[in-house]
Amino acid sequence: MLPAVKGSFQRFFRQVVGGSTFLFGATAAALVWANLSEPGYHHVWHADLTFQLGEFAVTKSLAHWIDEALMTLFFFVVGLEIKREILVGELASFKKALLPVAAAVGGMVVPATLYAIINLGQESAHGWGIPMATDIAFALAVLAILGKRIPLGLKVFLSALAIADDLGAVLVIALFYTQQIAWSYLAVASFFLLLLFVANRLWIRQALIYAVLGIGVWVAILGSGVHATVAGVLVAMFIPARSKYETETFVTKVRGYLEEFECEPGSCGFTILLNRRHLDTVRAIEESCQDVETPLQQLENGLHGWIAYLVIPLFALANAGLSLAGFQPSVAVGHPVTLGVLVGLTIGKPLGISLFALLTARWMKVDLPAGVTARHIIGAGCLGGIGFTMALFISGLSFSHPELIEFSKLGIIAASLISALAGIGVLLSAKMPDPGAV
Repeated sequence: MLPAVKGSFQRFFRQVVGGSTFLFGATAAALVWANLSEPGYHHVWHADLTFQLGEFAVTKSLAHWIDEALMTLFFFVVGLEIKREILVGELASFKKALLPVAAAVGGMVVPATLYAIINLGQESAHGWGIPMATDIAFALAVLAILGKRIPLGLKVFLSALAIADDLGAVLVIALFYTQQIAWSYLAVASFFLLLLFVANRLWIRQALIYAVLGIGVWVAILGSGVHATVAGVLVAMFIPARSKYETETFVTKVRGYLEEFECEPGSCGFTILLNRRHLDTVRAIEESCQDVETPLQQLENGLHGWIAYLVIPLFALANAGLSLAGFQPSVAVGHPVTLGVLVGLTIGKPLGISLFALLTARWMKVDLPAGVTARHIIGAGCLGGIGFTMALFISGLSFSHPELIEFSKLGIIAASLISALAGIGVLLSAKMPDPGAV
């Protein structure tokens, strides 16, 4: 991996891991709150909130606004990450994408199948999508705990797997968790998407244009019956991934600006503070860097912190509250929903990820990432069982009965803890990477 690409991934890794601290804190707060005052917890998040513009008014609970509005931003950033990975990342070529995509497919198919078998013929069978997802923030946070024992290639593999996994989850939500479709609203959404396509082809870079059109897509999708968060991924696909001018032009411009700093060795000092020409040159270089950065990069970098440090923790605070009052352990643990989620995440995920990845590597002659062994892949498969954020999200789409939602939360939280511990155990027993490998 090239130093610049390696540094870029390391920044992404640190930001995701940093956000996991807030996510963990919000989850703990939700659990404590729900057990100290379950009625108060539910009263806050189920309070109605109305947005009105003239005669047009939308009333939903606070939890629904978080799930359908704020989480749309989360899915928008997920869409930007998917597009970036397809264009220049680990999903940019068939050979590079084969291993993480195969692992993601295995990590979705096997858990969903196990859940479906356990819940066969039950009203809870609709929740088969719950154990399909991987929470990238928690999974990478566990890898961060292990530090230098983990090769960089495994972190990249797990990130690419989680992004491919997110794409699969979005498709599942759009295709299987839509109750009824209003085609007239979808036609309006298609019109706004067409405008986004035109704006992209005309090389329009103003974020406000895409924001206005994106809101139009979201409102139309919201009325169509398809879950509104799908709009986030759709809009992301139309964000321009080309810069204002080519790289050669950027290099030529910056070289010309740097010539303005020519001075005798040791005589420049702090001229940027004193020399107006040098100060103007620095600003020109800064503007050139902004111009060469694509709108996709600008939006992803600008929104990632808000998503990691605000949106996802707020979602966890509103959805992770699980009250244990009145829970009968034998009933709760033995319920098909709890069992299906537990088995799907703790057994189905590592089995599907490791089996599909290793068989693909063997049959398709694809090399594992540098420094990564079969045991590392199995450990990553265990960490894939940390479903949390997306699993909670799909749980809310799967069930309307509060008891089934509570059972699914129990399974998700328990399975995520077990998967984290199992992943740490397997990876600690794996071979230490070569310090000189990149």
